[in-house]
Amino acid sequence: MDFISTNVEVSIVIINYNTFALTCDCIKSIVKMTSGLKYEIIVVDNNSTELPASEFKREFQDIILIESPINVGFAKGNNLGITHSSGKYILLLNSDTVLLNDAISHSMNFLEREQGVGVVSAKLEYPDGRVQHNCQRFPSIRYKLFELLRLQKILGKSCSGKILFGPFFDYKSVAYPDWVWGTFFMFRRNLLEQLPSRKLADDFFMYVEDVQWCMDFRLMGYQIAFLPTARVLHLMGGSGAGKNEWMKKNMNQFIERYSWVKRILIRFLDYMLQTRFKYL
Repeated sequence: MDFISTNVEVSIVIINYNTFALTCDCIKSIVKMTSGLKYEIIVVDNNSTELPASEFKREFQDIILIESPINVGFAKGNNLGITHSSGKYILLLNSDTVLLNDAISHSMNFLEREQGVGVVSAKLEYPDGRVQHNCQRFPSIRYKLFELLRLQKILGKSCSGKILFGPFFDYKSVAYPDWVWGTFFMFRRNLLEQLPSRKLADDFFMYVEDVQWCMDFRLMGYQIAFLPTARVLHLMGGSGAGKNEWMKKNMNQFIERYSWVKRILIRFLDYMLQTRFKYL
């Protein structure tokens, strides 16, 4: 096992908040599926209440366990884990994931080959095999007009998929969307040095932080990539009303970085999309 060794290639950061069993399954899948590289696993416990965080060390002696005295959220929790990491590459991995193949090696090797790529994500699957739509576009007037005018119907699925991404994309080929989910989020450590505060933005407690991270890396001139050969099971629950409201609030805050004209037009087009498709 190349787990916690010198010259670490990939540091894997997992945030745990009352998901002990899921986190254990995630770690077991890493150990089972990952080979041929040196990695370390850093578990950040966000002040869980279900049982003592020290139980992780009883199960996995070689992990690095960080116990936060308070729940600092997803973004700050990942930054906390990163401060204890040493790998050339950093992988942020949700606790509710299980690797289906050597996704970590696939992703690291892809970044080694593609120097213009800053972030790579994997193909995320539901337990029944359905693909999750983790490739997305930033909110923009162009893409919202494209969808509102139903141009995807004219151009066809294969063409419009890599224009709009989301549910229009088939997730069968390498692609370069604007942003990808933070569920499986691998990037180069040296990119942190180029960020304003030398860490990932942590304005949001949870949700939309991945949009902000990808925007920051894109502004630095790096591409965001999707790699279908890296396969991950993501045990994502249904989106509850609370989660949806939180995401909507954070996305509205994210859009505040746009000019006032773009903000108004994007929100108007959003309203038109919701109204039009509601009655179709």
